Amino acid sequence: MDLPLTLSTDPPVTVRQMDRDELGIAIDLAGDEGWNPGLYDAETFWEADPGGFFALEHDGRVIGTVSVVRYGDGFAFGGLYVLRPEYRGRGIGYALQQEFTLPFAGSRNLGIDGVFGMQSRYAAAGFLFAHRNIRFEGNGGGAAPAGVTPLEEVPFEAVAEYDRPFFPGPREAFLRAFLAQPDAIGYAAATAGGDLAGYGLARPCRSGYKIGPLFADTPAVAERLFRALYAAVPGEPLFLDVPGPNADAVALAERHGMREVFGTVRMYSRSIPSLPLDRTYGITTFELG
Repeated sequence: MDLPLTLSTDPPVTVRQMDRDELGIAIDLAGDEGWNPGLYDAETFWEADPGGFFALEHDGRVIGTVSVVRYGDGFAFGGLYVLRPEYRGRGIGYALQQEFTLPFAGSRNLGIDGVFGMQSRYAAAGFLFAHRNIRFEGNGGGAAPAGVTPLEEVPFEAVAEYDRPFFPGPREAFLRAFLAQPDAIGYAAATAGGDLAGYGLARPCRSGYKIGPLFADTPAVAERLFRALYAAVPGEPLFLDVPGPNADAVALAERHGMREVFGTVRMYSRSIPSLPLDRTYGITTFELG
């Protein structure tokens, strides 16, 4: 696809690729919407796909952003779609989807996390509903459990291998940067035989920390990792994005006094991938999947 691309909108909006320094614009717009981005999201997101972040311009002014991050030849994830308030309600989002994001993804299955109120519009465009995601908020604290290992002590290759079934495409470059970001706190748990049984990360955000990913073989392992992350940031706001079909994950959040504050619908453009949602206790990010 040739860029810049001018959409058939009124007013005309041009889509162009962002460079690395501009990605902060998208993160700031997300922050203005109350999405509470991570402090190092620009640095880590860029590593996923440097060609996957776009500015929307009108008369030379950036009026919004969108991302279509490609994970290999079979999967992509769309996110960071924000328009400045005065440009909303003009059909720009629909035109962007039909004329840019879907064509840019090409033959890849495109995943999105959309707000509940937009589900019918995405469905009308051909997106398939997979499940709801629920964001829970609580406050850190409590005693640290035994039986967890700091994530930095686990070889990255072992974590990447464990992570692979949880995502529809290869994401090692992103994961390496995401797990190594400054001030993040991570833990892993192992089986009796020494194999990984789960891992979790809490990354610093503009408000508190977001836990994600949180993957575990059993509810007991998830509980242990969750308690370790909670204990590491006493008094800090903590957020956990849970796939709705995982009743054990919902119960984990509620058991620790977290409250539901937000939600999305996970949808896909071509097919719903088979992912281990029963072992997914915390989604990595709503922006990149």
